[in-house]
Amino acid sequence: MTPQEQRAFFEDQGYLILDGLFTPDEMLECQAEVRRLHDVAATLKQAGDPDGGHFQIEPYAGDESQADGRLVLRKIENTRRFSDVFRRLAEHPRLVEAIQNLIGPDLLLFRSTLMLKPAFHGSQHALHQDSAYWPMDPPTLVTVSIALNDSTPENGCIKVIPKSHEWGLQEWGRITRGDDEALTDRDDIDESRAVEAALTAGSAVCFHSLCVHGSGPNRSPKPRNTALYAYFSPEVRYVARGSAARERTFPIIAGLDGRSELTLTAAD
Repeated sequence: MTPQEQRAFFEDQGYLILDGLFTPDEMLECQAEVRRLHDVAATLKQAGDPDGGHFQIEPYAGDESQADGRLVLRKIENTRRFSDVFRRLAEHPRLVEAIQNLIGPDLLLFRSTLMLKPAFHGSQHALHQDSAYWPMDPPTLVTVSIALNDSTPENGCIKVIPKSHEWGLQEWGRITRGDDEALTDRDDIDESRAVEAALTAGSAVCFHSLCVHGSGPNRSPKPRNTALYAYFSPEVRYVARGSAARERTFPIIAGLDGRSELTLTAAD
């Protein structure tokens, strides 16, 4: 598709698959970095370091470890803080160009995360909208999930419901689910409408922050590791909830006169 066709498809369907966005060598570097970050997690948790809280253990794995002895991690938040590799990936020119095509030249980064589904252990992620959990308004962010290795129905690839970004913001509840639980507790959601976004390593799926999505369990011997970034334009405002800080600073990925970050203040 041309860039114009990609944008039209995204605006109509609420998601877009970008095939072959990164090279095999780039993905091999990312896979090695995932292994290194598992070692970082073990060190931090053993030391009782508060930074260990950015590394979340798979809740349904019990006390088990992976085949290589590493922790069974579900996700790693704020990867920019711990990894130059994943900091650079968020700023990769091909990725930035693709996102600018969807939401404009000025890009800020809301989230930098690794979502991990270890072999045999990766749990389900219930159907939900990202913006139901994010303090940003209007809910027009774009999430990008990059397949660091092949992402298939067998190892729990993402599922999206086309056009669900037109439903408006809704409530969804608990995201993490056991293997045998339903993907949603709501009886008004037709799961059969979901499209499985199977991806080869180096490909990505972009989806609107109101697009309903989730993923099944990983019962296979192959992990499903993805780098997840959420971008937004300066038109999106920060909305402090409850006792949250009134100000929050976000990295600038592109535009905004070349500055490195922008602090947003919640409106009274």
